[in-house]
Amino acid sequence: MKQYFVILALLLLVVGLCTSPAFAQNTVSVKGVCKDVEGKPIAGAVVDWANIETGRKYDLKTNNKGEYFSLGIAPGHYKVTLLGQDNKEIFHYSGFTVNAEENTLDFDMKKEQANAAQGAGLTPEQLKQQQEQAAKVAKENSTIKGLNEKLAAAKTASDAGDFDTAIAQITEATQMDPSRDLLWAKLGDYELSSAVKQADNAEKTKRYDAAVTDYQKAVDLKQKALAATPQKPPDAAKTLASFYNNLGKAQAQLGKTDDAVKSYNQAAQLDPAGAGMYYFNLGAILTNANTKNDSEMRKAAADAFDKAIAADPTRADAYYWKGTNLIGAATLQGDKMVAPPGTAEAFQKYLELQPTGPHAEEAKAMLQGLGAPVETSYGTKKKTTKK
Repeated sequence: MKQYFVILALLLLVVGLCTSPAFAQNTVSVKGVCKDVEGKPIAGAVVDWANIETGRKYDLKTNNKGEYFSLGIAPGHYKVTLLGQDNKEIFHYSGFTVNAEENTLDFDMKKEQANAAQGAGLTPEQLKQQQEQAAKVAKENSTIKGLNEKLAAAKTASDAGDFDTAIAQITEATQMDPSRDLLWAKLGDYELSSAVKQADNAEKTKRYDAAVTDYQKAVDLKQKALAATPQKPPDAAKTLASFYNNLGKAQAQLGKTDDAVKSYNQAAQLDPAGAGMYYFNLGAILTNANTKNDSEMRKAAADAFDKAIAADPTRADAYYWKGTNLIGAATLQGDKMVAPPGTAEAFQKYLELQPTGPHAEEAKAMLQGLGAPVETSYGTKKKTTKK
C-alpha cells in the first residue's frame, strides 16, 4: 500500500509538471509590408498595434523596404494603424484578429485606394486619375521634405559662418527643383554674404555676379508665378520686393548703379509699406558710389532720402545722410559756410530723433560749421558762437 501511494504521488507530480505551461500566456508574431500609392516602400513609418480588449499597444517601425516584424504579441483583436514619419495616420484596420503563430498584415495603399474608389462607384479612368493625383502629391511631399532638409543644413552652415557649405547645399536644392524662387533667393543671399569674406578681388566679383544672377532668377520665377495666379497670396508682392532689394544691393557692389536704382525703385513700388527701407538703401548706394562728388548724384541721393523720410518720418539716419549729401554742395561766402536749404534742418531732425545716436557728434559739428542752432528731442537749443 505504501508503494501504491508513492507511485500515485509520482504520477500526480508528472501530471503537474506536464500541465503547468497552461498557466503561461502564449505569444505570437506579426509582420507585414507597407507600400504607398505608387507601390513604393514606406520607410521609417510606425505600425501601431492596439489590443482592443486590453488596451496594450505595440509600436513597430518599418525598415527601408517598408517591412515590419515583431515577436511576443499577445493574441486578441487589434486596431492596427499605419503612421507616417510626421506621426499622422495614413490608414488603419479595425478588428484584426491575432491568433495564429504567425500573422501577416500588409498595408498596400494603392490597393486600398482602388477598393475605396470601387466602393465610391468610380470608373477605372477616374480611379487612374485619382491615383495619378495621389502619386503627384506624394512626389511633391517627398521633394519638399528633401528641400527643407537642404535649407536647414544651409542655415546651420551659414549661422556658423561656413557660406561655402551653405552655397553647396542650396545649389543641390536648385538642382532638385529649379522652379522655386525661394531657393534662388537664398542662394543669392549666401553668395552675397560670402563675397564680403573674399580677399581675392576676382573671387569677390565672381560671387557678386553669381548673386545678381540668382536674385534675377528669383525675380523672374516669382513674377511668372504671380502672373499665373489670379488670386495673389497676401505677402507675394512683399516677397518680390525683397528680391528686388537684394538684387539692387548686389548690383551696387558691382558698380552697376543704374541697375541698382531701378531695382530699389521697383521694390518700393511693389511694397509701399517698406518703401522707407528701400529708398534709404537707394540713397545709401548713391552716396557710396559718388566717389567724385558729382552734383547730380548728390542730388539723386538726397532725393532718395527725402522719399525714405516721406515713407517713414521716424527714420533718423535718412535725415543725417540727406544733410550729408546736401552739405557737399555748400559754398563759402567770406568766412561763412552756406549750404543748400534744408541742410541744417536735416541735421537738427536727426538729433531730435537720436540725440545720442551714432552720428550725433558729426551732426552737431556740421551745425556748428553752418552757424545753426543744435536742437535735440530734449527741447534744448544751443546757439553756436560765430567765429
